Amino acid sequence: MRGTLVVQQTSPTRRARRRPKRLIRTGIAVLLATGALVTSQAIGAESAENPYERGPDPTTSSIEASRGHYAVSQSSVSRISVSGFGGGTIYYPTSTADGTFGAIAISPGFTATQSTIAWLGPRLASQGFVVFTIDTNTTSDQPASRGRQLLSALDYLTQRSTVRSRIDSSRLGVMGHSMGGGGSLEAAKSRTNLQAAIPLTGWNTDKSWPEIKTPTLIVGADGDSIAPVSSHSEPFYTSLSSSLDRAYLELNNASHFTPNSSNTTIAKYSISWLKRFIDNDTRYEQFLCPLPQRSTTIEEYRGNCPHEG
Repeated sequence: MRGTLVVQQTSPTRRARRRPKRLIRTGIAVLLATGALVTSQAIGAESAENPYERGPDPTTSSIEASRGHYAVSQSSVSRISVSGFGGGTIYYPTSTADGTFGAIAISPGFTATQSTIAWLGPRLASQGFVVFTIDTNTTSDQPASRGRQLLSALDYLTQRSTVRSRIDSSRLGVMGHSMGGGGSLEAAKSRTNLQAAIPLTGWNTDKSWPEIKTPTLIVGADGDSIAPVSSHSEPFYTSLSSSLDRAYLELNNASHFTPNSSNTTIAKYSISWLKRFIDNDTRYEQFLCPLPQRSTTIEEYRGNCPHEG
Protein backbone atom coordinates (compact mmCIF):
# COMPACT_ATOMS: atom_id res chain seq x y z
CA MET A 1 0.00 0.00 0.00
CA ARG A 2 1.29 3.36 -0.88
CA GLY A 3 1.83 5.71 2.01
CA THR A 4 -0.66 8.45 2.47
CA LEU A 5 0.62 12.01 2.89
CA VAL A 6 -1.29 13.73 5.58
CA VAL A 7 -1.30 17.51 5.56
CA GLN A 8 -2.44 19.11 8.76
CA GLN A 9 -4.08 22.43 8.07
CA THR A 10 -4.46 25.21 10.57
CA SER A 11 -7.97 26.34 10.84
CA PRO A 12 -8.84 30.00 10.23
CA THR A 13 -9.96 30.19 13.83
CA ARG A 14 -6.56 29.10 15.21
CA ARG A 15 -4.72 31.49 12.85
CA ALA A 16 -6.92 34.29 14.11
CA ARG A 17 -6.05 33.42 17.69
CA ARG A 18 -2.29 33.66 17.00
CA ARG A 19 -2.38 36.96 15.13
CA PRO A 20 -3.30 39.17 18.14
CA LYS A 21 -0.37 37.70 20.13
CA ARG A 22 2.03 38.56 17.32
CA LEU A 23 0.51 42.04 17.07
CA ILE A 24 0.84 42.55 20.82
CA ARG A 25 4.47 41.44 20.80
CA THR A 26 5.19 43.72 17.85
CA GLY A 27 3.40 46.61 19.54
CA ILE A 28 5.37 46.16 22.74
CA ALA A 29 8.63 46.14 20.82
CA VAL A 30 7.67 49.33 19.02
CA LEU A 31 6.69 51.01 22.28
CA LEU A 32 9.94 49.97 23.94
CA ALA A 33 11.97 51.21 21.01
CA THR A 34 10.03 54.47 20.95
CA GLY A 35 10.47 54.88 24.69
CA ALA A 36 14.20 54.33 24.41
CA LEU A 37 14.35 56.87 21.60
CA VAL A 38 12.41 59.44 23.61
CA THR A 39 14.60 58.84 26.66
CA SER A 40 17.72 59.10 24.55
CA GLN A 41 16.46 62.33 22.99
CA ALA A 42 15.58 63.74 26.43
CA ILE A 43 19.04 62.94 27.78
CA GLY A 44 20.62 64.38 24.67
CA ALA A 45 18.53 67.54 24.93
CA GLU A 46 19.43 67.93 28.60
CA SER A 47 23.11 67.44 27.81
CA ALA A 48 22.90 69.91 24.94
CA GLU A 49 21.14 72.42 27.17
CA ASN A 50 24.01 72.39 29.64
CA PRO A 51 27.13 70.62 28.39
CA TYR A 52 29.05 71.73 31.51
CA GLU A 53 27.28 69.60 34.10
CA ARG A 54 29.80 67.39 35.85
CA GLY A 55 29.16 64.63 38.34
CA PRO A 56 25.98 62.99 39.67
CA ASP A 57 22.93 64.83 40.95
CA PRO A 58 23.99 66.68 44.11
CA THR A 59 22.59 66.13 47.58
CA THR A 60 23.19 67.91 50.85
CA SER A 61 25.39 64.97 51.87
CA SER A 62 27.44 65.10 48.67
CA ILE A 63 28.32 68.79 48.96
CA GLU A 64 29.01 68.58 52.69
CA ALA A 65 31.29 65.57 52.27
CA SER A 66 35.03 66.00 52.64
CA ARG A 67 35.45 64.53 49.14
CA GLY A 68 33.22 64.54 46.10
CA HIS A 69 32.66 62.23 43.13
CA TYR A 70 36.05 62.62 41.44
CA ALA A 71 39.38 61.09 42.39
CA VAL A 72 41.98 63.87 42.55
CA SER A 73 45.59 64.18 41.47
CA GLN A 74 47.92 67.08 42.19
CA SER A 75 51.09 68.65 40.85
CA SER A 76 53.46 71.27 42.27
CA VAL A 77 54.42 74.39 40.35
CA SER A 78 57.73 75.94 41.34
CA ARG A 79 57.91 79.71 41.67
CA ILE A 80 61.04 79.71 39.49
CA SER A 81 59.07 78.20 36.60
CA VAL A 82 56.41 80.94 36.47
CA SER A 83 56.12 84.70 36.37
CA GLY A 84 53.56 87.01 37.90
CA PHE A 85 52.91 84.92 41.02
CA GLY A 86 54.77 82.61 43.39
CA GLY A 87 53.94 79.13 42.14
CA GLY A 88 51.60 76.78 43.93
CA THR A 89 49.78 73.45 43.74
CA ILE A 90 47.30 72.31 41.10
CA TYR A 91 44.56 69.88 42.11
CA TYR A 92 42.52 68.27 39.34
CA PRO A 93 40.14 65.38 38.62
CA THR A 94 42.22 62.39 37.62
CA SER A 95 39.78 61.12 34.99
CA THR A 96 39.29 62.87 31.65
CA ALA A 97 36.18 60.86 30.77
CA ASP A 98 33.82 63.80 31.43
CA GLY A 99 35.72 66.27 29.25
CA THR A 100 37.04 69.63 30.40
CA PHE A 101 36.46 71.38 33.73
CA GLY A 102 36.16 74.91 35.01
CA ALA A 103 39.15 76.26 36.96
CA ILE A 104 39.65 78.34 40.11
CA ALA A 105 42.71 80.16 41.45
CA ILE A 106 42.89 80.76 45.22
CA SER A 107 45.13 83.24 47.04
CA PRO A 108 46.20 83.15 50.71
CA GLY A 109 46.16 86.19 52.95
CA PHE A 110 48.69 88.64 54.39
CA THR A 111 51.88 86.93 55.73
CA ALA A 112 50.44 83.53 54.70
CA THR A 113 51.35 80.85 52.19
CA GLN A 114 49.27 78.42 50.17
CA SER A 115 49.35 75.93 53.05
CA THR A 116 46.67 78.00 54.81
CA ILE A 117 44.18 77.42 52.00
CA ALA A 118 45.39 73.97 50.89
CA TRP A 119 42.30 72.18 52.23
CA LEU A 120 40.18 73.84 49.53
CA GLY A 121 42.26 72.29 46.73
CA PRO A 122 41.24 68.62 46.88
CA ARG A 123 37.82 69.40 48.31
CA LEU A 124 36.79 71.58 45.36
CA ALA A 125 38.65 69.52 42.76
CA SER A 126 36.83 66.35 43.84
CA GLN A 127 33.57 68.09 42.92
CA GLY A 128 34.73 68.65 39.34
CA PHE A 129 37.10 71.63 39.10
CA VAL A 130 40.75 72.29 38.43
CA VAL A 131 41.98 74.23 41.48
CA PHE A 132 45.20 76.22 41.82
CA THR A 133 46.18 77.23 45.36
CA ILE A 134 48.94 79.78 44.88
CA ASP A 135 51.78 81.37 46.76
CA THR A 136 52.16 85.09 46.21
CA ASN A 137 55.35 86.86 45.16
CA THR A 138 55.85 87.99 48.77
CA THR A 139 53.74 87.30 51.83
CA SER A 140 53.22 91.06 52.31
CA ASP A 141 51.65 91.68 48.87
CA GLN A 142 48.57 93.90 49.05
CA PRO A 143 45.13 93.07 47.57
CA ALA A 144 45.66 94.81 44.21
CA SER A 145 48.84 92.80 43.67
CA ARG A 146 47.17 89.60 44.78
CA GLY A 147 44.37 90.24 42.28
CA ARG A 148 46.89 90.51 39.44
CA GLN A 149 48.61 87.37 40.67
CA LEU A 150 45.35 85.42 40.66
CA LEU A 151 44.85 86.40 37.02
CA SER A 152 48.44 85.43 36.18
CA ALA A 153 47.80 82.06 37.82
CA LEU A 154 44.68 81.52 35.70
CA ASP A 155 46.63 82.46 32.57
CA TYR A 156 49.32 79.96 33.50
CA LEU A 157 46.72 77.26 34.14
CA THR A 158 45.00 77.69 30.80
CA GLN A 159 48.04 78.41 28.61
CA ARG A 160 51.15 76.71 30.00
CA SER A 161 50.30 74.20 32.71
CA THR A 162 50.47 70.44 32.21
CA VAL A 163 46.71 70.24 32.81
CA ARG A 164 45.69 72.97 30.36
CA SER A 165 43.96 70.46 28.08
CA ARG A 166 41.65 69.55 30.97
CA ILE A 167 40.43 73.13 31.41
CA ASP A 168 37.70 75.11 29.68
CA SER A 169 39.27 78.58 29.60
CA SER A 170 35.86 80.24 29.31
CA ARG A 171 34.84 78.98 32.78
CA LEU A 172 37.13 80.49 35.39
CA GLY A 173 36.79 81.82 38.92
CA VAL A 174 38.79 83.26 41.82
CA MET A 175 38.80 82.88 45.58
CA GLY A 176 40.99 84.17 48.36
CA HIS A 177 41.36 84.63 52.09
CA SER A 178 41.81 88.00 53.83
CA MET A 179 43.96 90.16 51.51
CA GLY A 180 43.61 87.29 49.05
CA GLY A 181 39.85 87.79 49.35
CA GLY A 182 40.34 91.47 48.65
CA GLY A 183 42.48 90.33 45.74
CA SER A 184 39.65 88.21 44.35
CA LEU A 185 37.49 91.36 44.19
CA GLU A 186 40.33 93.16 42.39
CA ALA A 187 40.63 90.28 39.90
CA ALA A 188 36.88 90.25 39.20
CA LYS A 189 36.92 94.01 38.69
CA SER A 190 39.79 93.75 36.20
CA ARG A 191 38.58 90.71 34.27
CA THR A 192 34.85 90.99 33.85
CA ASN A 193 34.44 87.65 32.07
CA LEU A 194 35.24 85.64 35.19
CA GLN A 195 32.33 83.40 36.11
CA ALA A 196 32.57 83.46 39.93
CA ALA A 197 34.37 85.20 42.81
CA ILE A 198 34.41 84.22 46.49
CA PRO A 199 36.25 86.46 49.01
CA LEU A 200 36.68 84.64 52.33
CA THR A 201 36.78 87.08 55.27
CA GLY A 202 38.15 89.54 52.72
CA TRP A 203 40.21 92.63 53.53
CA ASN A 204 40.61 95.67 51.29
CA THR A 205 40.90 99.43 51.77
CA ASP A 206 38.52 99.85 48.82
CA LYS A 207 35.01 99.25 50.14
CA SER A 208 33.00 99.88 46.95
CA TRP A 209 32.72 97.46 44.01
CA PRO A 210 29.88 98.53 41.69
CA GLU A 211 32.06 97.76 38.64
CA ILE A 212 32.09 94.02 39.29
CA LYS A 213 30.11 91.98 36.75
CA THR A 214 31.06 88.55 38.16
CA PRO A 215 28.60 86.61 40.36
CA THR A 216 30.10 87.10 43.83
CA LEU A 217 29.64 85.31 47.15
CA ILE A 218 31.01 87.35 50.06
CA VAL A 219 31.87 85.27 53.13
CA GLY A 220 32.36 87.07 56.45
CA ALA A 221 32.73 85.95 60.07
CA ASP A 222 30.79 87.35 63.01
CA GLY A 223 33.84 87.31 65.29
CA ASP A 224 36.34 88.78 62.80
CA SER A 225 38.45 91.44 64.53
CA ILE A 226 40.96 91.85 61.67
CA ALA A 227 38.48 92.47 58.85
CA PRO A 228 35.25 93.17 60.76
CA VAL A 229 32.18 92.52 58.65
CA SER A 230 30.86 96.02 59.40
CA SER A 231 33.83 97.62 57.63
CA HIS A 232 34.70 94.95 55.06
CA SER A 233 32.40 92.11 54.01
CA GLU A 234 29.11 93.96 54.49
CA PRO A 235 30.07 97.10 52.56
CA PHE A 236 31.67 94.91 49.88
CA TYR A 237 28.33 93.14 49.46
CA THR A 238 26.08 96.19 49.59
CA SER A 239 28.24 98.04 47.04
CA LEU A 240 27.73 95.31 44.43
CA SER A 241 25.07 96.10 41.84
CA SER A 242 21.62 94.94 42.91
CA SER A 243 21.19 93.46 39.41
CA LEU A 244 24.21 91.19 39.95
CA ASP A 245 23.91 87.62 41.18
CA ARG A 246 25.38 88.18 44.65
CA ALA A 247 25.20 86.74 48.14
CA TYR A 248 26.48 87.50 51.63
CA LEU A 249 27.19 84.62 54.02
CA GLU A 250 28.18 85.55 57.56
CA LEU A 251 29.55 82.62 59.52
CA ASN A 252 28.36 82.15 63.10
CA ASN A 253 30.84 81.77 65.95
CA ALA A 254 33.72 82.23 63.51
CA SER A 255 36.90 84.29 63.28
CA HIS A 256 39.04 85.88 60.58
CA PHE A 257 41.04 82.66 60.35
CA THR A 258 38.11 80.22 60.11
CA PRO A 259 38.73 79.80 56.32
CA ASN A 260 42.24 78.50 57.08
CA SER A 261 40.98 75.08 58.14
CA SER A 262 38.45 72.63 56.76
CA ASN A 263 34.97 74.07 57.17
CA THR A 264 31.79 72.36 55.98
CA THR A 265 29.71 75.54 55.69
CA ILE A 266 32.32 77.35 53.61
CA ALA A 267 32.74 74.27 51.41
CA LYS A 268 29.01 73.67 50.98
CA TYR A 269 28.17 77.16 49.76
CA SER A 270 31.40 77.66 47.82
CA ILE A 271 30.80 74.43 45.89
CA SER A 272 27.20 75.42 45.23
CA TRP A 273 28.20 78.92 44.05
CA LEU A 274 31.01 77.68 41.83
CA LYS A 275 28.88 74.93 40.32
CA ARG A 276 25.97 77.28 39.74
CA PHE A 277 27.97 79.98 38.00
CA ILE A 278 31.13 78.41 36.57
CA ASP A 279 29.29 75.31 35.32
CA ASN A 280 25.88 76.98 34.94
CA ASP A 281 24.60 73.93 36.79
CA THR A 282 21.11 74.74 38.02
CA ARG A 283 21.00 71.49 40.00
CA TYR A 284 22.83 73.45 42.70
CA GLU A 285 20.31 76.28 42.82
CA GLN A 286 18.42 74.32 45.49
CA PHE A 287 21.21 74.99 48.01
CA LEU A 288 21.23 78.74 47.35
CA CYS A 289 17.52 79.47 46.85
CA PRO A 290 15.44 79.87 48.91
CA LEU A 291 18.06 81.75 50.90
CA PRO A 292 19.70 79.64 53.63
CA GLN A 293 18.34 80.39 57.09
CA ARG A 294 20.17 81.35 60.26
CA SER A 295 21.58 78.31 62.05
CA THR A 296 24.33 77.17 64.38
CA THR A 297 26.86 77.87 61.61
CA ILE A 298 25.17 80.75 59.75
CA GLU A 299 24.76 84.12 61.45
CA GLU A 300 23.15 85.70 58.40
CA TYR A 301 22.62 85.06 54.68
CA ARG A 302 21.50 87.62 52.14
CA GLY A 303 21.18 87.46 48.38
CA ASN A 304 19.00 87.60 45.32
CA CYS A 305 16.79 84.66 44.32
CA PRO A 306 16.26 83.14 41.90
CA HIS A 307 19.60 83.66 40.20
CA GLU A 308 19.70 85.02 36.66
CA GLY A 309 23.10 83.74 35.51
